[in-house]
Order: sequence, then structure tokens, then C-alpha cells
Amino acid sequence: MRFMILLTANAVTESGATPSPELLAQMGSYNEKLVSAGVLKDAGGLTSTVAGARVRFSGADRQVAKGPFATSERTVAGYWIFETSSLEEAIEWVKLCPNPTGETGEIEIRRLHGPEDFAENDPTGDLRRNEAKLSEKIRIGA
Repeated sequence: MRFMILLTANAVTESGATPSPELLAQMGSYNEKLVSAGVLKDAGGLTSTVAGARVRFSGADRQVAKGPFATSERTVAGYWIFETSSLEEAIEWVKLCPNPTGETGEIEIRRLHGPEDFAENDPTGDLRRNEAKLSEKIRIGA
């Protein structure tokens, strides 16, 4: 199972301040453990919302709003992609994470859909085969 681990933004992440050398070393060590265990598939931090934009959809209309945005539970500051055997295993790995901001914060764990989740709506398998081809192109950089 693949999971997206989402670090929720707070005042520290929105300030644009870079993490201390100590925190960078702790996070590097944590990520090394994840890689050694075969759990970590991707990870990254996001700039603050001041450098971002949101596109709101309403039928065929699109409205663009540029940041900064008020920090909320849906504002993401960083992510990891884990591959584990269960949600419980992903939780255990997240519990080992150093506090990413040193403040009160939250990390959300969400399972990523796999092709098998759409089998009911793809009885011929064509959509899943096309998705597998696209995934392979992405993997090899084609």
C-alpha cells in the first residue's frame, strides 16, 4: 500500500524560515532510515503559500487566487510517499518522525488509490492499462 504523508502548515512553515541545521540533520537521519527500510518513495517540502496560487472550479469557470493564504487544516507544507504493508505500519513510521517545526503540528496519513480501486468502473481494463503505460513513461522519463 502506498500512503501520502502530509505535513500541515503552521506559522513556522508559512514564515519562510529555513529549518535549523540540527533539524535538517534529524530529518535527514529519519529519511535515511525510511530509505534503508524500503519505505520512502518520494518526499519534499513546499514553499509558503505566499509563492502559491489556487484555482477554484465551478462548472466550466476557473478562478485563480494568488497567495498568501490563511493557514488552515488543508494547507500542506511538505509530504512523503511511503510504501508499507498497512496503515498501522505507516503510523508507526510517522510516530518516529522528528517534530518537523518544533511547534505544535500535525501530520496526516492518506492512502493513495491504486488501479485496483477502479476495477468496478473499468470492466474491460482499458483505463487501467493506459494508466500503467503512463506510469511507466513517468518512471523512465519518456
